[in-house]
Amino acid sequence: MFKTQQLILYLGILYSGFAVSQTRIKDAQSKIPVAYATVSFGNGHGIFADDEGMFVFSKKLYPDVDSLFVSALGYKDVSIAANNLSETINLEPYIDQLDEVVINVTINRKFKEETLKPYLDDDYYKCWLPTIESEIAVFFNNTDSQLKQISTVHFPITLESKDWKKRKRSNANKREFSTLFKVKFYKNNNGFPGEALTYDNIVFVATEKHGDAYELDVSKHNLFIPENGFFVSIQVLGYTDKTGKLLPNKKYKEIKTARGIVKIPTNFRPLFPFTDEIETHNTYIKRVFLDNNKWVQFKKGSGIESSLLKSDLTNYGVGLTYKVFKDE
Repeated sequence: MFKTQQLILYLGILYSGFAVSQTRIKDAQSKIPVAYATVSFGNGHGIFADDEGMFVFSKKLYPDVDSLFVSALGYKDVSIAANNLSETINLEPYIDQLDEVVINVTINRKFKEETLKPYLDDDYYKCWLPTIESEIAVFFNNTDSQLKQISTVHFPITLESKDWKKRKRSNANKREFSTLFKVKFYKNNNGFPGEALTYDNIVFVATEKHGDAYELDVSKHNLFIPENGFFVSIQVLGYTDKTGKLLPNKKYKEIKTARGIVKIPTNFRPLFPFTDEIETHNTYIKRVFLDNNKWVQFKKGSGIESSLLKSDLTNYGVGLTYKVFKDE
C-alpha cells in the first residue's frame, strides 16, 4: 500500500546522512504561505509544496540538480540554486493580473441549470494513468451569448472494480487511495489554455468512496463562462494522509532488476477514463516539470506516445453543470 511506501520515503528523507532542506514558499508582500506551488528541477523532475507552502528537498535524492524553479498561479517564477536553498522562498505577485479578477459577483436574475454529463468507464485499458508530471485540460465551448456561471465540475474516475480479475492481478491487491488533485480554469487563447480565470487554489481529495465521478462544487469561485469558451484542467499532486495532508511523492519508483536500477513512472489512483464518443479533440496535455512547457492537443500526429490514441480514445470526458441566466 502507498502509505508504507510514503513512510519509507519519509524515513529516507529524514535520515541523518542526507543533506535535507525544508523550505516554505510565501507571498513576498503578505507573507502568507503559497499553497501547492510547483517546484521544478529543470530536468523533468519536480515536487509540490503542501497546503502550508512547505516542501522538502534533498541533494541525496536529487544529486544532479543545480537549480530549482518555483512557480504558482498569480506569481512571478523564481530560480534558485540548489546549494543556496534557504528556509523561505518569497514569490512576488502579479498585481496587475490579480486586480483584474472579480472577487464577489452576485447576479439577481432568474436562471436555469443545465448539465453536460461526464463520460464514465471502468475499463483499466481505456484510462489515462495520472502522474505528477502531467496536467490535463478539457475545452468547453460557449454556444451562445447568454450569461453562464459554472456550478459543478464532474470529473470521471475509474476504480478498476470491474476488470481486476481480467487483468489477472493475483499478486496485487486493489488499493485504497487518498489522492490530492489541483484544478485550474483557463481562458481560451486561440484554441489553447491561456490566462487563468481565477487565482484561487482549488483542490480536492478523491478516495475510492467517491464512485465513478467526483462532483466538485465551484460555485463560490464566481466563474463565468467567457464568450469564446474556457478550459478546466486537473493535475495530480500526490497521495495524502488520513487528514488530507499532502505526502512527499516522487515522480519515479526505482525498481531493482538484473540490469540495474530502472525508473518507473509513479502512477496514482484513481485513473482517468478516456472516450472515443466525442467528435472534436477537446483534450490537451502538458508536462508541468519541463521548463517552458507547452500545451499539446491530445490527438494523433501531435507527438504524444499513448496507447489511448492508438485506440482512438482522444478525450477525457469531463462533465459540467452551469447556470444560464435569463436576459434582463
